[in-house]
Amino acid sequence: MVLRNIVRIDEEKCTGCGLCIPACVEGALRIVGGKATLISGKYCDGLGACIGECPQGAITIEEREAEEFDEEAVEEHLKRGQSVPAAHLVHPIHQSCPSAQAIHFEKKPTEKGTGNIPEKRESMLSQWPVQLTLLPPNAPFFENADLLIAADCVPFAYANFHDDFLGSRTLVIGCPKLDDVEFYSEKLTEIFKRNNFRSVIVVNMEVPCCFGLYRLVKEALDSSGKDIPLRQETIGIKGDKILIPMHRHQ
Repeated sequence: MVLRNIVRIDEEKCTGCGLCIPACVEGALRIVGGKATLISGKYCDGLGACIGECPQGAITIEEREAEEFDEEAVEEHLKRGQSVPAAHLVHPIHQSCPSAQAIHFEKKPTEKGTGNIPEKRESMLSQWPVQLTLLPPNAPFFENADLLIAADCVPFAYANFHDDFLGSRTLVIGCPKLDDVEFYSEKLTEIFKRNNFRSVIVVNMEVPCCFGLYRLVKEALDSSGKDIPLRQETIGIKGDKILIPMHRHQ
C-alpha cells in the first residue's frame, strides 16, 4: 500500500447512471448494486478522467493509502474482461436512480362529446430510420438539415413534440443510459464529419443520466471539428418544458 491519488465515489450522490464507466479506459469502474464502484485500486491511475462524466459530482480524487497502480494488471484485466462476481452485479437501471423510480401522475380524463378531443393529425416525421444505432452516417436526409437529437422518452412525455421540436427537422433518437455511449460518441462524430448541418437541438429528460446525451453530442461536435449552433432543451418527467440556459457550441 502507498499514499497516492485515487478515485473516491460518493454513494449518496451516485445514481448509477453508468456514464463514468466508458471514461475509465483502465476498466477500473463497474456498476455494483446500482452504484459506480472502484473494483480494484491497482486499476485506477488516479488521473480522474471519469470525473467530468458524472452529472452528480459523485466522483472526486483524494489522497489515501491504496494499492499501487499496475499497468500490467490493467492489461490483463482488460484482456480477460475481468469483473466483479456476477452475483454482486446489478444492471444500471436501479431504484436508486431517478430514471427508474416508479411514479404515477393523476391526469384528468378527456371526456367524449365535450369538444376537447383534438382532431387527428399527420405526423411531421420526414425520414426513417430514427434510432441512432440504425442510422447510416451518410444518409441523404442529413445534408444541410436542422438536426434534432432526442432522448427516447421525450416524444412520449412531451405532448407537443411534433409542433415544438420536430417540424421539418431531421430526427435522431437514443438513450445514453441503456445503449453503448462509446458507440454513440463514435457514430455521432462520424455523422457530423460527413455532413453539413445548419443547427443541432438536443432534447433530453430531466433525470440525471439523460443529461449525458447533450454531453455526448457536444463532444462529438468537438471531435468533428465542425462549428454548428447547438441548443439544449429539457423536458420534465411530468411532460413540462424546463427552462435552462441556452448552450451554443463554441
